[in-house]
Amino acid sequence: MKSKLQLPLVKVVLFILFLTASTKAISQTDIDAIMMAKNNFCTGIMYSNNSWKNYWEGTFKRNNANLGIVSSQVVGVMGNYGIKDNLNILFSLPYISTKTSASYLDGQNGFQDLSLTLKWMPIEKKLGKGDFSLYGLGAVSIPTNNYVADYLPLSIGMRSNAYSLRLMMDYQVNNLFITGSAAYIMRDNVTIDRTAYYTTQMVYSKQVWMPNMANFNIRAGYRSSKWIAEGVLDIIQTNGGFDIRKNDMPFLSNQMNATRVGSNIKYTFSSIEGLSLIGNAMFTVAGRNMGQTTSLSAGVFYILDFTKKKKVAEEKK
Repeated sequence: MKSKLQLPLVKVVLFILFLTASTKAISQTDIDAIMMAKNNFCTGIMYSNNSWKNYWEGTFKRNNANLGIVSSQVVGVMGNYGIKDNLNILFSLPYISTKTSASYLDGQNGFQDLSLTLKWMPIEKKLGKGDFSLYGLGAVSIPTNNYVADYLPLSIGMRSNAYSLRLMMDYQVNNLFITGSAAYIMRDNVTIDRTAYYTTQMVYSKQVWMPNMANFNIRAGYRSSKWIAEGVLDIIQTNGGFDIRKNDMPFLSNQMNATRVGSNIKYTFSSIEGLSLIGNAMFTVAGRNMGQTTSLSAGVFYILDFTKKKKVAEEKK
């Protein structure tokens, strides 16, 4: 029988699991240096499994044997449409479920937040021996339903509207490339169902101030029309917030930082035009109020060329 004193620890690690899963639910193609051609639509499904048993409570790394393996599954429907050759619009909608192997707490599941992203490439030019391109991205993330945010260990999301701006640069020489980007993420306040809560002091309000976040991403590797293989360094930093107190439960406005490393691979079939497979793996090497998560993902995508369909329709007239 598990002691009630261990329940806050269960809540801590489950929440950290949720955060790691939700930040990875965004399509890979929003921060790579690949643009969808005009009137082309790429859509597909990604599946991700995230699991861990160690986590950081503040900066102190620990585990909880009563949890066993903590895991989540994310199934994301994604799409990318080429408005122009240098202007794309992307969407992503993940379905998330969480669980533990040894806890008596039930997991939750459901659709999380809808993300919409505009991706613009204003500059593409020859530079030295390679090709240089500059990108600007603007994104918004909106909760798709009125799920409970103040049930953080098992909640499927923060229920906070989020807005981000990202600057990205890419340089490619032959088939070798490096891509770097930085983003600033602004988050709206969240309304919870209780009238008071404690952070580092007592707050008598239903409104929770959400600290903004920053993200830095570097990727490098091999890119051709058939294969993409890259190594990735991803850093998430929260600009404010507070640490989880010893043996206490987490809260929406905790500071949450993570440094992750991993790799992505993409294969485009030559025998089936427009079909591609994607796989990636990420591991958290450092964190603050985060789980040391291993994430494994796989997906299948297909490109619909509406330009060809339009030409066929015109020829039949």
